[in-house]
Amino acid sequence: MTEAVFRLSQQRRVVTELPGPRSAALAARRAAAVPAAVASSAPVYVADADGGVIVDVDGNSLIDLGSGIAVTGVGASNPAVVAAVAEQAAHFTHTCFMVTPYEGYVRVAEGLAALTPGTHTKRTALFNSGAEAVENAVKVARLATGRTMVVAFDHAYHGRTNLTMALTAKNMPYKQNFGPFAPAIYRMPMSYPYRDHLPGPEAAQRAIEQIERQLGAGSVATIVIEPIQGEGGFIVPAPGFLPALARWATAQGVVFIADEVQTGFARTGTWFACEDEGIVPDIIAMAKGIAGGMPLAAITGRAELMDAVHTGGLGGTFGGNPVACAAALAAIEVMRSLDLPARAREIEALVLDRLETWAAELDVVGDIRGRGAMLAVELVRPGSADPAPEVANAVAAQALSEGVIVLTCGSYGNVLRLLPPLVITDELLTDGLDVLERALRAYGSRD
Repeated sequence: MTEAVFRLSQQRRVVTELPGPRSAALAARRAAAVPAAVASSAPVYVADADGGVIVDVDGNSLIDLGSGIAVTGVGASNPAVVAAVAEQAAHFTHTCFMVTPYEGYVRVAEGLAALTPGTHTKRTALFNSGAEAVENAVKVARLATGRTMVVAFDHAYHGRTNLTMALTAKNMPYKQNFGPFAPAIYRMPMSYPYRDHLPGPEAAQRAIEQIERQLGAGSVATIVIEPIQGEGGFIVPAPGFLPALARWATAQGVVFIADEVQTGFARTGTWFACEDEGIVPDIIAMAKGIAGGMPLAAITGRAELMDAVHTGGLGGTFGGNPVACAAALAAIEVMRSLDLPARAREIEALVLDRLETWAAELDVVGDIRGRGAMLAVELVRPGSADPAPEVANAVAAQALSEGVIVLTCGSYGNVLRLLPPLVITDELLTDGLDVLERALRAYGSRD
């Protein structure tokens, strides 16, 4: 295992109020040019980024605990990725794989066949975003099975296209007044241990009984599920929930689609989160961490499913862009050489030690959960399990004022999510956790 090399100093440094004057000036220009519908979590404008830091236009160096929503696991300017992008761009930036194909696309497909769970024969198609990947996975499942109904779950997030909005559970801001949505999508109860207190197999049986009673197994084309839910609150289903669903799907001829857009590529301590319970999806949807920050997505599935689609049925002008493919090949090699799945487990051990202390001492902390470098703190009103989104927002704002970027999420908006770059140093991560702890302790402790 080699060590990560950084171009920028890996230290937090706040030299202005946040946002600083240059960020404020850019915000004014943005307001005149960009619709308010396109929101940003942090009002600081980026000039540079490397490893675990983001440097803004005012010279502040901020600790990045968001990784661009789990994208820059290898860092935002990893030298191997930068070199691969530059080399490919010097030759050609685009030809469209559907017109004149190129080796990079094939190499990525070969790599994903080897990397994803299962030894069965696989095929891969490349796209641009996680939503595109999920939507195309559903297309494949419907065509291959000849069925139409799709099962999604409470608290799910799958994207912002019409079909993936229908799959997504949360109304605001993702679905409000954007309908009507794609039909034949049905929502079932998710395993949410903190709130339903059900063992995994029991929670799975609850969902299965509803599917069979309301839909009929023979009408269901696919189950689409995140092995650990992302935007819904980093919900980790109880052990046994996912395997029971997968077994039922196999027995009923239902395609099991694992949405690993946020969980994939070493984020949870394995290459893919479904590996933790030995699940082999029929189709796996990927994006985010795949290409070191370049836009790329993929679906890898059983050959008999993928090959069922007629010629020309999958594709897109920019899908599998050659520069993005070069970035993916370099990023995956970095993940291997640095053993980033192991690094994610190291991050888990370091962070969970702190989170467990917070849970024991702070009555605003209702639950801590996650896996690898995908960890969360669910905040509640003291003495209850009532969500406290106002506390999550206040803590994130206070952390930002001290130079730490942390994201919120959850169906109730009350979850702090920790998604540091996998190459972050222990020292920088510890500093970021110190800042978060100070912000949280402002809301009281257990007697």
